[in-house]
Amino acid sequence: MTLRPLSIILTASGCPGASTLIRMLKDNGEREVRIHALDARPDAIGRFLGDSFSLVPWGTSVDYIEALLQQVERRRPDILFVQSSLEVGPVSRRKDELERLGTRVLVGEPGGIDACNDKAAMHAALLDTPVRQPDLIVPTSLDEFVIGAHRLGYPERPVCFKPPVAKGSRGFRVLRADVDRVRHLLCERPSDVVMTLDEFVSLFRDAVEFPRLMLMEYVEGVEHTVDALVEDGRMLLQQTKTREAIDTGLAMAFRTVERPDLVAAAHHICRALQLDWFVNIQFKGDRLLEVNPRVSTFVYQEDFNLPYLGIKRALGELSDDALPGLQARVRSSRRTVRYYDQVFWDATAGSGTAASGVGGTRGAGDQSGADGR
Repeated sequence: MTLRPLSIILTASGCPGASTLIRMLKDNGEREVRIHALDARPDAIGRFLGDSFSLVPWGTSVDYIEALLQQVERRRPDILFVQSSLEVGPVSRRKDELERLGTRVLVGEPGGIDACNDKAAMHAALLDTPVRQPDLIVPTSLDEFVIGAHRLGYPERPVCFKPPVAKGSRGFRVLRADVDRVRHLLCERPSDVVMTLDEFVSLFRDAVEFPRLMLMEYVEGVEHTVDALVEDGRMLLQQTKTREAIDTGLAMAFRTVERPDLVAAAHHICRALQLDWFVNIQFKGDRLLEVNPRVSTFVYQEDFNLPYLGIKRALGELSDDALPGLQARVRSSRRTVRYYDQVFWDATAGSGTAASGVGGTRGAGDQSGADGR
């Protein structure tokens, strides 16, 4: 280890990518990294893999930012690393206050984040760019929804819809006229996302208020994401990968690929939305699906660790001159699969209860360092 140790507060430490992120931040090959993990759930994996752990409210809670300020003021980390889409907006609006406590906060500005988190606003903001997007309608009533579905090709072609502001695949459905309900009942998982327009109408016919939804052209093709490190709208580094084996909205397998057309589109997106820090830009075929202003599931290499490189940039340790050489390291031969693992512990009173799993053991009752708060 050649560089000074770092302390990091990592939020949303129970999210799907947290366990690998914690491991790879620690296994950086240059320095010791101590991670204080935060989550709203007491059994988040960060409790077992981080160096210490604290409970905080959900990112949507009015109490979340005050709790986060208390954690930063008390621990004075070098870096505040925010993972969840629910947190980046609130944190961005209090970023100056957090950074006055001496920590670098790896989130962008509120304007870009708000545009990304509202998919309809994002679509509108990118209309004057070369970025290809699905045809989109935002109906204000059930009648407008039905007319819009037919305008987009239903029933001859499937169409889809989702709320403009939603986490992951929540609220996403595909409208198809050829739904075989018997087969779906007997052969498909309960999480199946297909329905008919008539079924949609029956659900919302008596609704007091029609929900805000985006009705979109259904796009087919391979899903890709461009995972980027961005500064003032300028994409510094990127890695492009496929999203495969989708299970309950989560990709379970990835392949790095070379897609210069998608990278070029990502450059336009980052500039137009003036994004910062970690950005996940998702495409299907050549059409933009969404932009997430946060970290994603990275495909790590022994010589290319994008989240750690972002930390080095925040600390002034990564110059512009170094960027081309780092980008040249990215390989298009990299594969990864996501899998489920487990930890085990006894829920007894007091601290120091052993938790074990792949990678070793630690005290499960030690929730926030020496004082246990």
